[in-house]
Amino acid sequence: MNLTELQNELKTAMLAREELKTSVLRMLKAEIMKIQTDGSGTEITEELIQNTILKLVKQRKDAAEQFKNGGRPELAEKEEAEITLLMVYLPEQMSEDAIRAEVRATKTALGVTDKSGVGKLMGALMGKLKGKADGALIKKIVEEEL
Repeated sequence: MNLTELQNELKTAMLAREELKTSVLRMLKAEIMKIQTDGSGTEITEELIQNTILKLVKQRKDAAEQFKNGGRPELAEKEEAEITLLMVYLPEQMSEDAIRAEVRATKTALGVTDKSGVGKLMGALMGKLKGKADGALIKKIVEEEL
């Protein structure tokens, strides 16, 4: 997804009066605009948009967990609905089995045999799987495999 596609999606959601989708896309656009105007000169690329979506998904997951723990299931449901909308704009996520296979292959390639190599393994995997798999799931599988 690029910035033009995002703006078109937002316009379509607004015209269709889809409140939740409009809200989520406005939030995403605001995050991207914040990056664009922060003075760093960062170019808005598809990768930057994807990373921003991943960041927002992580924030929503954390918020949903907090709301569940705080006894506010209605707010947790709203956060989860936002996650579902954001996930549409990410590439298809890898299955747990595919991640496990990638972890094993990378572990063998790097020669990691114990927990002392977790950082090295995670660094390599996060580079390969960024945007394709949830970092927490990758970490969980790495810990199981070592």
